[in-house]
Amino acid sequence: MTEEQPGARRAEPSGENAVLTANTAFYNAFEAGDLDLMAAVWLPEPDPVCIHPGNAAISGYSEMMRAWAMIFANTPYIQFFLTDVQVRVDEDVAYVTCTENVLSSGEGAPEEGFAGGKAFATNVFRRTSSGWRLWIHHASPVLSSGGPQEEAE
Repeated sequence: MTEEQPGARRAEPSGENAVLTANTAFYNAFEAGDLDLMAAVWLPEPDPVCIHPGNAAISGYSEMMRAWAMIFANTPYIQFFLTDVQVRVDEDVAYVTCTENVLSSGEGAPEEGFAGGKAFATNVFRRTSSGWRLWIHHASPVLSSGGPQEEAE
């Protein structure tokens, strides 16, 4: 164990807090259904990629922003509870993995109610002069709980 010098500042561990803040901004924009906030989160170049659970990859900033506009128009309510959050920073690229526990209303939800779901997500960020920007989002649906009963079958 090393002793710190009085008044010495501890360096942020590889920018992890900044990356986690950028990750939170992505989910906040998603929950708000705000296209301007979502556009500010993403890295426009080189071509960003977004893969929503059960869907094909969307490549390119313009195509992706059109897709977000459609999602926001058709999602009256969505809320994310992130668990199992892990972050890794390697110079100018970082990624966050997490479990997205989702509560939503709209298509697929019971009338006057909410639907729940779960996805595993990887969010890849690149450091820019204006901070960390999302480059790749990939979420895969969780098809089963993987509980003891299923493991025994």
